[in-house]
Amino acid sequence: MTEEVKAGEPPARPAVSVVGPGDGETIVLGTTHMRVLEDGSHTGHRLAIAESVLAPRTQGPPQHRHAEHDEGFYILSGTVRFTVGEEDYDAAAGTLVMVPPGTPHTFANLTDQPAVMLSTFTPDLYVQYFRDLQEVLAGGRPLTAQANIDAMSRYATEPATDLA
Repeated sequence: MTEEVKAGEPPARPAVSVVGPGDGETIVLGTTHMRVLEDGSHTGHRLAIAESVLAPRTQGPPQHRHAEHDEGFYILSGTVRFTVGEEDYDAAAGTLVMVPPGTPHTFANLTDQPAVMLSTFTPDLYVQYFRDLQEVLAGGRPLTAQANIDAMSRYATEPATDLA
């Protein structure tokens, strides 16, 4: 439904979104718990934000490239190992890692402590990827490399097979 703007009235502003500590959509992917703070529905799909808790010794996705979105990771606690191409970076709390489109990357928590990171997706394209992975698990199917690749392909993402 659309609202008509009466002559002389300014257009309505979008509502402010407030997500409290216990709020947001929860996505569980094995030992990783993600809380979607903004799925793009309040930002005109320009930005999505999620908080992820990586359990100790958690491997991330296969190294991959996004064709249509930037991805940012701000480490809130713990240490996350980012692999970008053939380079490894250990990102401790307070570190920001920005990954532009086309850059191969993955991440993992190789430590014995949980790690928490805030992720941004610009635009919001990739949030649905995580929902799709959760659906695979909820359907009783294993989260195989092929299931991961199939989900990635729906969101302008491909594995970095040249680095495997």
